Amino acid sequence: MKMYTFVLALLLCACTSTQRTFYVDSITGDDANKGSSPTEAWKSLDKLNQQVFEPGDRILFKSGTEYVGQFEPKGSGSEGKPVMVDKYGDGGKPILHGDGQKQHTILLEGLEYWELNNLEVTNKGEKPDPGRNGIIIYAWDKGDVHHIHLKNLTVRDVNGSCIKNEGAGNGIYWHNGGDEVPTRFVDLLIENCHIYRCQRNGITGNGNSGRDKWFPSLNVVIRGNLIEQVPGDGIVPIACDGALVEHNIVRDSPDLLRIEDAAAGIWPWSCDNTIIPFNEVSGQNAKWDGQAFDSDYNCRNTVIQYNFSHDNAGGFVMVCNEGNTLGEPYNIGTENTIIRHNVSINDGLRAYPTRPGWFSPVIHISGPAKQTAIEENVIVIMKKPSPEIDRSVLIMDNWGGPWPENTVFNKNIFYVINDDLQYKFITGSSKATQFDGNVFYGNFINKPDDRNALEKEPDFTSGFPFHENFPDYLREKVIKRLKQQ
Repeated sequence: MKMYTFVLALLLCACTSTQRTFYVDSITGDDANKGSSPTEAWKSLDKLNQQVFEPGDRILFKSGTEYVGQFEPKGSGSEGKPVMVDKYGDGGKPILHGDGQKQHTILLEGLEYWELNNLEVTNKGEKPDPGRNGIIIYAWDKGDVHHIHLKNLTVRDVNGSCIKNEGAGNGIYWHNGGDEVPTRFVDLLIENCHIYRCQRNGITGNGNSGRDKWFPSLNVVIRGNLIEQVPGDGIVPIACDGALVEHNIVRDSPDLLRIEDAAAGIWPWSCDNTIIPFNEVSGQNAKWDGQAFDSDYNCRNTVIQYNFSHDNAGGFVMVCNEGNTLGEPYNIGTENTIIRHNVSINDGLRAYPTRPGWFSPVIHISGPAKQTAIEENVIVIMKKPSPEIDRSVLIMDNWGGPWPENTVFNKNIFYVINDDLQYKFITGSSKATQFDGNVFYGNFINKPDDRNALEKEPDFTSGFPFHENFPDYLREKVIKRLKQQ
């Protein structure tokens, strides 16, 4: 027994000894060093890229240092022993400059159990280049790829293309798939990152989106990020089941896209069971779409709740699905979207004609979107800057032929402030659309039939009608925005 205990202790010591720390310092480091201490730090990204990392390893960049090139590490961690990247010492985040040399500054390819913390990443070339990204997470023919965590990162100045079908560009981008082995991410976390001045998009993914080969990523969490000065899409999970997108801010989108290119703040694509709570989206200025939120193509059971949307050119929210291919194996349609307990202020501001002319409804439901519930939202519409701007509260239309079905609007407040011009609801040839118990205050035409409608001014002076679960920090922002009218 004593010999067994002794051998076990030796084995445990051996395992512990493999958990190494590597130091990197671009100022005083030297690639001829061992890398094992701050005084023996390595100097370059090239040296890191030659190393094969093992479970429990740590890579520490000295605070305040800068590097030019790409970080393309090798090796994976294991459950409970991720490979961790962070900074050491006092000062700002270490900065990795890609300088447009490749389509990425950081590439995690085929790796799992990695955590990146407290880095700053740029990738600005001499001119915009389609497909340029700050960080790429890539897995192909790998099966389940576990535990990729990106936390407290700054990703800025990535000049990809503003044209989507050319390859666009992103601050953070993940891509999974496989020709032989279905592949997905399990436990992908992007948290407390600041992404700005990136073209085209902030945080987006790509995966097994066709429903004939759907293999969704699981436990995808995008939380607490600030995305600003990004002209395209803010946050787009693709091919996920149970993704959570919460407590993010997406704001100040510059008007740089072509009229052909649609974008929105936060929206899933071919996802099931997506939860989108406690976010703030403002200043989305895409020439097409341009809403704060969207439940898009091939999505089921999306919940958009407790969010604050304001001053978005295209409106508050869209629910849609393409109808030309509905029923094909890869297109099962968009169903069971719930939009509840949100606040929308001054959305629908597009100040010029777009594809169908002047078009910027607060709510847009298009194509074969089924079983949509829009409940207990507060929609505050302020006077538009010019009389030409679209004054549609709601437009329902077809996309590829079919119309929305079984849409309900329950107990929402539609409140127009300081505008005598007419506002309209257009339900078109939608099927089984119902309104029940909504408040309508303003000069409305085509007002829908609502058996329990209320037509009195909401009392915002004594207390804004927030839902009890609407977060306090967003309550304060709502009140502040109302005072600016």
